[in-house]
Amino acid sequence: MSEYMLEARGIIKTFPGVKALSGVDLKIKKGEVHALVGENGAGKSTLMLTLGGIHKPDSGTIYLDGEEVRFDSPNDANQKGISVVYQELSLIQGLSVAENIFANRQPVKMGNMIDIKMLYKNTREMLALFNADHIDPSMLVKELSIANQQVVEILKAMSFNPKVLILDEPTSSLTEAEVKQLFTNIRVLKSKGIACIYISHHLHEIFEIADTVTVLRDGQYVADARVKDIDEEFLVTKMVGRKIENIYGRRSEDAKIGEVLFEAQNIGRKGAFKNISFNIRAGEIVGFAGLVGAGRTEVGRAIFGAEPIDTGKLCLEGKEINIKTCKQAIEKGIGYLSEDRKTQGLYLEFCIKNNLPANRLLKFSEKGFLQEDIIEENAHSVVKEFGVATPSVHQFIKNLSGGNQQKVLVAKWVGICPKLLIVDEPTRGVDVGAKSDIYTILRNLAAQGVGIMVISSDLPEVLGITDRVIVMKEGQIVGELERKEANEEKVIALAAGIGKSKKGA
Repeated sequence: MSEYMLEARGIIKTFPGVKALSGVDLKIKKGEVHALVGENGAGKSTLMLTLGGIHKPDSGTIYLDGEEVRFDSPNDANQKGISVVYQELSLIQGLSVAENIFANRQPVKMGNMIDIKMLYKNTREMLALFNADHIDPSMLVKELSIANQQVVEILKAMSFNPKVLILDEPTSSLTEAEVKQLFTNIRVLKSKGIACIYISHHLHEIFEIADTVTVLRDGQYVADARVKDIDEEFLVTKMVGRKIENIYGRRSEDAKIGEVLFEAQNIGRKGAFKNISFNIRAGEIVGFAGLVGAGRTEVGRAIFGAEPIDTGKLCLEGKEINIKTCKQAIEKGIGYLSEDRKTQGLYLEFCIKNNLPANRLLKFSEKGFLQEDIIEENAHSVVKEFGVATPSVHQFIKNLSGGNQQKVLVAKWVGICPKLLIVDEPTRGVDVGAKSDIYTILRNLAAQGVGIMVISSDLPEVLGITDRVIVMKEGQIVGELERKEANEEKVIALAAGIGKSKKGA
């Protein structure tokens, strides 16, 4: 019997022009939570897809519970004991929760008919593991929130009773309560001897749930360690190959917060939010925190003109503004960086060069024709300024890593020279190096007098980057905290409806 539940030796995987994995080793013990970290493009996803049966390694060997294994397909990997929860949801929206969890494995009765009663019973047992009794097994997946869809995705993988469970950014759409429940479930799996590979850009999660960690960089093994023996600085340095003193940066001493730049007065939209009043001063970064469904994104989109405001008014630089469309918002100097870069922020099938001017085409036009030479020159300048790692400005967005996609999206909105910039989940799914770069960009904008509204579900991010925190719950503002008094406990208490602040409801 092997000491390791899963062992990968010398895994090499090459794609046209790119060596994604260069002889990577990985060893996971039975009942161990093993974190896998690295910047975007480090090789984490390629290794996961190889272990999950989607990619076949060019060379190297995989052992499962001491026996050499080869996978012909993801289903083959599942049957042999490796299940993967992918960051991108793979659920079928038109099928029920039960049909998704037990897809192609539904219990049958006489006549080979699906036993609906047993199917729902089995599904309820799985949902109970996640304390998700509020989800009806018969509900269509498309009727669930993204957070609950993530719950179903995880339970689908767990239903195979795997020997190894691979979780790729599993908390990206989960609330704090759901994250805690997920960690509880991981510990239950651990107690049963199931090994877990945990991939996350949230380093604080690594220290909370993992036993050991392996660091990859540029497709190569860099280091591994017992989590109890290291700190965050060790991980960051190994991941990026350089020392980052403070990932969130600091407000420079000469960067002053000015007068009120933007103000929302009792704005509301039926079914989304009501009585929302706040202001943002020039050079100030204001964070919006709250649980999933609190209405933060809806407020941001309404200010930007993507969704209508039914009541209240908006003021910019002391004057009331009437915004009905996104075009009008941009013309007035308001930008909005969407939380979903792939469907609402970028054109994946377009190259970097053609994405950057997409929100201000008139500035690159003359007599109705686009000035290609100026667009090309702008793209080269932006790629250099924002540190976008790409072989060419003609590279398709879909071929960039998540961190570099996000840098292009940030650059696209910085390009309008905003007075007010709304950034929704600005670092979701990006590595620590890219996060540090994006925080630096936001701080530099604030230093230039830009007002910034940061909507984020990442509490350390909210507390680390903002000057003031506004907390929302069920479409209303329930509290406001100055940076010096804000901490995770106070924000969570307000978001849950059990805390108070000086300006709280």
